[in-house]
Amino acid sequence: MNNQWVAFTEHIKSYYGKEFVPLHEPTFNNKEIEYVTDCVKSGWVSSVGEYVNRFEEDLARFVGVKRAVAVVNGTAALHIALKVVGVEAGDEVLVPSLTFIATANAVSYMGAVPHFVDVSFQTLGVDMERLKIHLETIGELRNGNLYNKETGRRISALVPMHTFGHAVDIDGLLEICEMYHLVLIEDAAESLGTYYKGKPTGSFGKVSAISFNGNKIITTGGGGALVTDDDALADYAKHLTTTAKVPHRWAYDHDEIGYNYRMPNLNAALGCAQLEKMPMFIPQKRELTKRYEQWLVNLEGVHLFKEPANTRSNYWLQTLILDERYNRDEVLNFLNEQGVMSRPIWTPMHKLAMYQKCPKADLNVTEQLNESVVNIPSTPLSEV
Repeated sequence: MNNQWVAFTEHIKSYYGKEFVPLHEPTFNNKEIEYVTDCVKSGWVSSVGEYVNRFEEDLARFVGVKRAVAVVNGTAALHIALKVVGVEAGDEVLVPSLTFIATANAVSYMGAVPHFVDVSFQTLGVDMERLKIHLETIGELRNGNLYNKETGRRISALVPMHTFGHAVDIDGLLEICEMYHLVLIEDAAESLGTYYKGKPTGSFGKVSAISFNGNKIITTGGGGALVTDDDALADYAKHLTTTAKVPHRWAYDHDEIGYNYRMPNLNAALGCAQLEKMPMFIPQKRELTKRYEQWLVNLEGVHLFKEPANTRSNYWLQTLILDERYNRDEVLNFLNEQGVMSRPIWTPMHKLAMYQKCPKADLNVTEQLNESVVNIPSTPLSEV
């Protein structure tokens, strides 16, 4: 690699003051210690407690929806979201091939089939125009439902993912969902704090899923949440995620197969402290974006992915797009050897052994991005 690449890595290490810079680290201080200590002293550390209630209320307010249901991770949130909106075994669910595996796995947990669609160079998320053309080709409306003419299966839902925190074209996808009678579930795992036309991501879907894994913009250690404006769906989600136990002072009765998915109070205490810091984390993320723009000025053939039009991104993971002169793996090898932790985008879902036989659209944009995307260190440097 040339001297410009060496200078780029030195800028990053100097900014963070480290010889090894991780991809993304959580930021904690006395507030997390205070809340977690209080939780431990209370004795209520499992799936019931005041911090769970508080975290759900604070999160719903932040996202701009009526309800939030805290769960053990983002995959569980997606699983329950699919179930409460009525996805059934044997259905197909439209998901991007360019996503973290949780999106496809959650569909599989339902006994449904992921149907992979392509993404846009402008958003890195589901491409509205390409999806519309695909559905015009393979779709057929019958009795108020969309069917895949090639497989005979019902297509019941669309699950777009806001890649690296950047919002997809929500208006276009809502238009398609209305046209084809599909339920929209937002995979907002990475996009807490991102806005589309002034409205928070996660507030557009019938139900949406968020992740609070250790590398996300805020963390509960491990955790996730469903968010929705539908009280009935939120109540059902809370019921399912607490083993479908019928409320009673002492009896253990369960009215259907449920899941032990509720977030522990201990994790929620951490989340409450983290959520309070979002007004600091987002400006720091955006400041880092400006730094990267400056450091990349002299590096030819590389550009920093920027937020799409009409959006305001949380810039969860900073993203480089390489042109054809670079071999992605050679760049990754160089950066990591220099102490700048970097990673490729996920292996596209349609290339994984268990999903190779799933239905799919033309995925040429996904294929191109797979060879050209590199994520670089993205931890916000907040004074918190």
